[in-house]
Amino acid sequence: MLSRGNTAPMFFRILSKFPQSFSFCFAYGSGVKQQLGYGPVRSKRNMIDLIYVVDNAHRWHAANLDQNFEHYSGMRLLGGGLIAKYQETFGARVYFNTLVQIPEEDVIIKYGVVSTKDLLQDLTDWRSLYLAGRLHKPVEIIRNATSSKIQNAIEQNLRSAVHAALLLLPEKFTEFELYRAISSLSYSGDFRMIFGENKDKVNNIVRPQLENFRNLYAATFEQLHHCLELPFSGSDNQICTQDLSEATILAHLNGLPKWPIRLIVERQTSGRYRQDTEDILIGVSRSSNYQSIVASCLRSIVWRSSVWQSIKNIPTAGMSKSVRYSWAKALKTFS
Repeated sequence: MLSRGNTAPMFFRILSKFPQSFSFCFAYGSGVKQQLGYGPVRSKRNMIDLIYVVDNAHRWHAANLDQNFEHYSGMRLLGGGLIAKYQETFGARVYFNTLVQIPEEDVIIKYGVVSTKDLLQDLTDWRSLYLAGRLHKPVEIIRNATSSKIQNAIEQNLRSAVHAALLLLPEKFTEFELYRAISSLSYSGDFRMIFGENKDKVNNIVRPQLENFRNLYAATFEQLHHCLELPFSGSDNQICTQDLSEATILAHLNGLPKWPIRLIVERQTSGRYRQDTEDILIGVSRSSNYQSIVASCLRSIVWRSSVWQSIKNIPTAGMSKSVRYSWAKALKTFS
């Protein structure tokens, strides 16, 4: 589903420097997947982003402090237990160490640590759409999931992304517009897109990776062949067509994860009275502005999680690294 490239040996050497008690690991971003305007993959200009999924955050951080004490900011003095609590309590429930030098590989990495239970919740519920959003796009799998629950949640997350994107698209669109809509789900509403990020970031992600997107979503599209016509033949400009009947729109709404549905229901009722969720979704499917309703709810999820995760990252990186990281992002944006 997600790829392994020629950089795999390098990744394995990097992973060997960390505690091995993690259940899943992937790399993402311009350091591993080509993006327009970001230079070649693995150039010194591009930091490699890694995510470690761990079953026990306390034990993992304690072991990592023993091995890589210098990776942590002043929060290392709190110990593995409090670091794990900080990770699992605030923001998108990911703890990042950034601007970590790996001199043997001549690379700089940023790595996040997330508990398996929190990753599963985001993939299935979209509570923060943070790591779920990263896994909407092609990534590099460094270690396959040891649990079928993770793999099943990843596949569910891809199906949810297609349901959401189709709700936001018109009847006819191109293949490129489809993947752009999917990739935009976790960027629309992200306050970092106001400053510090390239405004063409989504286009830059999708354009050079069309084949990777095709491979990633092929199985999901096959499941939706009854309502989605994708005449793909290698050109991203061919017109795709979707069914926009009320029944299909309702099916897409029901295909959304728990958190967006909850927000749709709350906003349609203004929290004043209880009403059956299915009745509310039927009403939305019949509404002429269903697209704006869905888009608004998704934006609010991303806005909240991006703000709080960014605030959370300041003490985990330390003030000096935070300034350097933000400056590096700004240079990429305006270069």
